[in-house]
Amino acid sequence: MRDRTLDVCKKFASGFSSRIDRAGRSYYTYSLEPFHPLPGKTPAWKSLEEAVQIIESGMKVFVHGGAATPFPLLEALAKRGREAPLKNVQLIHIHTEGHDKVLSPEFEGIFRSNSLFTGANCREAVNEGRADFTPIFLSEIPILFQRKIIDLDVALIQVSPPDKHGFCTLGPSVDCTRSAIQNAKYIIGLVNPHCPRTYGPGGIHQSHLDVLCFKEFKLPELAVKPETPEEAKIGEFIAGNLVEDGATLQMGIGSIPDACLSRLMDHKNLGIHSEMFSDGVVPLVERGAVTNAFKTVLPGRCVGSFIIGTEKVFEFIDENPFVVMLDVGYVNLVSIISQNPKVTAINSCIEVDLTGQVVSDSIGTRIYSGVGGQIDFLRGAALCVDGLGKPILALNSVTKKGETKIVPFLKQGGGVVTTRAHVHYIVTEYGIAYLFGKNLRQRAHELIRIAHPDHREALEAAAFERLKCMPSPD
Repeated sequence: MRDRTLDVCKKFASGFSSRIDRAGRSYYTYSLEPFHPLPGKTPAWKSLEEAVQIIESGMKVFVHGGAATPFPLLEALAKRGREAPLKNVQLIHIHTEGHDKVLSPEFEGIFRSNSLFTGANCREAVNEGRADFTPIFLSEIPILFQRKIIDLDVALIQVSPPDKHGFCTLGPSVDCTRSAIQNAKYIIGLVNPHCPRTYGPGGIHQSHLDVLCFKEFKLPELAVKPETPEEAKIGEFIAGNLVEDGATLQMGIGSIPDACLSRLMDHKNLGIHSEMFSDGVVPLVERGAVTNAFKTVLPGRCVGSFIIGTEKVFEFIDENPFVVMLDVGYVNLVSIISQNPKVTAINSCIEVDLTGQVVSDSIGTRIYSGVGGQIDFLRGAALCVDGLGKPILALNSVTKKGETKIVPFLKQGGGVVTTRAHVHYIVTEYGIAYLFGKNLRQRAHELIRIAHPDHREALEAAAFERLKCMPSPD
């Protein structure tokens, strides 16, 4: 497969051999730095259909994710896959936004998706066995490409238009894409005028792109849902009791982190160091609550790795030096996170058992999302140098069907993302449970106290059955 891939790529990429020559070196040194201009090399401009002709059966293809998902290239690839026909093309990505045609049943055997974090558009394919899911810390995804554990043949990326010096940016999604373009043998760049130009070392000079194509389209938006009364209460508990002035914030995806952010408007000198953020950060900056003044890592700047949300946040990051977009291997590195003051990590989860085991990536055996950066930031907060970090996990006390999310035993097949040794704060609409340093009997007491009242009696009985003693605060 390797020899065939090289022959195909050499037909389309000038200067390709210099990349291949690096493959045998240490993974610390063989990655190609794609930022400096390459004298005398310019990318070929092609149509979308022409650009994807390089992709052959059996190749491993990286797909830019999040709000930077290159839909037009995927549509062109779907057409090529059917017409060629192609077989067993692997598509490697974190979550992609919007409907993805190549994941539909008609393309089984042509394409097989491998989600490193599963988005809504991939869940059905993964849970029907037509696509794969790889559990991995977000901070370690770049290593997969650097060490050739996943040896990328082609990268499909979206970029902002080249500036007068020929530099493009990866827009709202630097994440693991930075590593993908350092290690892929062939790079196809989709230029979109709506892709925001972002600051930081997450750019690429056009001379490192083998092909450029053009399509103007708006980025996919993740609409902000109205908060529920339960989410509002959780936001109040976290904002009012756990977030201090001068804290460095990380927040995951979802309505619960958003509910917390909306209640921080009167806080002072907050900082942002987060794998991602969304619309909720913008009003905090406009209000002056976020200054990044006390951060140790890149003080004065909001640090992120990918952005999802609405046009509001895309406009905010466009050509805004207040925001720096960095490789997720750096942003999510525990030793980097922990250097900041009062690191406060706010994440959601799906289910918690009475000993503190936390399920975040699945509902029973059904894959729902991924490991992501939850552990990266919970550990970063727990090991915060000033000792004032707060690792927080939040969830509604019950499902939409009224079933308790604080359970005696995890559902069969549930994925433990945060172990009971990692957990510190658990928050529901009924209060805050602090589990760090507590034994199993004390943990059960704390968790039952913040469970829905309709389930507390049954949980207490189940705790006695499991622990052979009554839950107790002391």
